[in-house]
Formats: sequence, structure tokens, C-alpha cells
Amino acid sequence: MPALPFSQVPFSQVPSEALPRLPAPSRVIGLLDPRVPLALKRRAVEPLLNRTFAEPLAEGEFDALDGRRVTLEVEDLGVRLTLTLDNERFALTSEPGEATIRGGWREFLCLATRREDPDAMFFQRRLMIEGDTELGLTVKNLLDGREEGLSEGRLGAVLRQLDALAARR
Repeated sequence: MPALPFSQVPFSQVPSEALPRLPAPSRVIGLLDPRVPLALKRRAVEPLLNRTFAEPLAEGEFDALDGRRVTLEVEDLGVRLTLTLDNERFALTSEPGEATIRGGWREFLCLATRREDPDAMFFQRRLMIEGDTELGLTVKNLLDGREEGLSEGRLGAVLRQLDALAARR
């Protein structure tokens, strides 16, 4: 029986080494993030943050951030999000942050899930604060003060999936 041309072989029978290699997800995210319009990022990120932090927002725990801007920069993914507090709700903005918290995605994951002590990550320079240090520390302390971290709700589910992925690598 003659061999079938490669294009006629069922996909399930194609050896994995013959498939083209996809670029690393971090590279794809880094290429896409600057091109994603702010309005689309807002639709994806703001509801998630505002649901996750609904109770502390309502209780005024984040009032110190009202009208201030903090940039979260996930260096290895090439993602930058600048957050502000507007009418007791988190909002993304295109304006530059007064403070920047910078680190790799695993460090932000550890911060969010409370897997590691945030102070240790800052002292080890795995997470860095630039600009208005007092504002950056306020954000860090607000996140660190959340007893359950960010492990609740839809954001928590995403973080748990990322945590499992990080554990496999």
C-alpha cells in the first residue's frame, strides 16, 4: 500500500515531532498585549478584579488608591496593566502609573496565591517597586492583608490553573 501524502493523513495519526512548534505562550502574550485595545482589556480585567475585591472595595479598604495609578508589569510576559480606583471600583487606565510593581508571572502568582511571603520576594528583588514606593507598598500590603489571597471566585480558579501549570515546569 503506497504511503498517503502527509496532507491526507488524519491529524490524530500525525506524529507530534512532525507538527510545527508553536511559539512559547509568553512570547505570544508579549506580542499580543500591546496590540490589544484598552477597551477590550477593560472588559476582561475590570469585572474580574471588581468581583474578586467586591467586599474590601465596599468596605473602603482600597480607598487609599482613589485617583492614584499603579502599574503591574509582568516582565516575562511583556504585560503591563495600570490600575486606578474610580468610584470605589478598579479601572484600567492608559495613563502611566505613579508606582510600578514589576516581576515575573510566577512571582505575581506567588503573591496572589500567598504561596510565598511577599516581603521575602521584594527583599530578594524577585518583585520590585519603582516610582512612588509608598504607594507600591500600600498596594502590596493591601494584597498581603487579604487572608485568603486572591484564591476566591473566578480569578482564584484561573490562578489555581496557573499554579498547577507552574508546578509542572
